[in-house]
Amino acid sequence: MLTMSEVNCIKTLRNEKGLSITEIAKTMQVNWRTAKKYGDGDQLPQEKTYLKKGMMYDEKWGEMVIDWLEEDLKLKKKLRRKNKKIFEDLVKEGFQGSYRTVCNFIQEWKASQEDEVDQGYERLEHPEGEAQVDFGIMEAVHDGEILDVHALIMSFPSSNTAFAVPMPSENLECFLGGLQALFKQAGGVPLSIRIDNLTPAVKKVRKGDSEAQLTDAFRHFQQYYGFKVQVCNPRKGNEKGHVEGK
Repeated sequence: MLTMSEVNCIKTLRNEKGLSITEIAKTMQVNWRTAKKYGDGDQLPQEKTYLKKGMMYDEKWGEMVIDWLEEDLKLKKKLRRKNKKIFEDLVKEGFQGSYRTVCNFIQEWKASQEDEVDQGYERLEHPEGEAQVDFGIMEAVHDGEILDVHALIMSFPSSNTAFAVPMPSENLECFLGGLQALFKQAGGVPLSIRIDNLTPAVKKVRKGDSEAQLTDAFRHFQQYYGFKVQVCNPRKGNEKGHVEGK
């Protein structure tokens, strides 16, 4: 099957260069009927659709997970089910697959949802050197047991890279210590960091025309490392959506 670039080349040779079908067939090294079909017709090659297979697609499990994920979209992010919880609920229903199978399915579904959003909305541009930081929950396996672990995450939207460091809590000490560890992982300090209204970093949220006020400890930390701080508007997690999705 011809690629789209080859089809476009045939149409260009026919419509703009005025070559005959025989000349196009020789130039493109295709048979005469193929050159005729794409040179004089409106037909385009059809992309093959590959059906995904496996127990998550062939049985009821995938539909159940999608239903749960769509239900959770109506909840606040911190109240949504983690992969571990979804896996445990599936096992209660008789699921015999692996935890990794469930994680892979969820990742593919979320990626498909992001593709649909990209088709309907213009993607925001992020300058290089801009990072987004937030606390989150990571899933780790220890002695065969799945555990939820606090983590500080720093992502760079322009390059779609991210770094994370596990933390015992989400207090000031963990926040500043975690940032130092993330700077080492990233190999440097970002030019600017976008955060939401984290308690260790913000003592007064933005309201009206007044800007957010940083805590003294974080302000001194920022001045020492020399990066700019951008604080999101209250209840506007989408303003740092890149790190939210990590």
